[in-house]
Amino acid sequence: MAITSHNGPAMPVASLHEIADMLTLALDATESASGYPQHIREARSYCRRALRQTERLMGVAQ
Repeated sequence: MAITSHNGPAMPVASLHEIADMLTLALDATESASGYPQHIREARSYCRRALRQTERLMGVAQ
């Protein structure tokens, strides 16, 4: 098993905010009142998970 170490500088908070904004926009743009096909449900699920992880990195309370 390979173990890697990331000792570089942390990502700037401003970049994390931009990522969170883009994920939120992606979720808003794909919102539908009539339901979603499977591939859109999966994509939205990945976006929601990425948004939660980004918010956790920013220290945003959920």
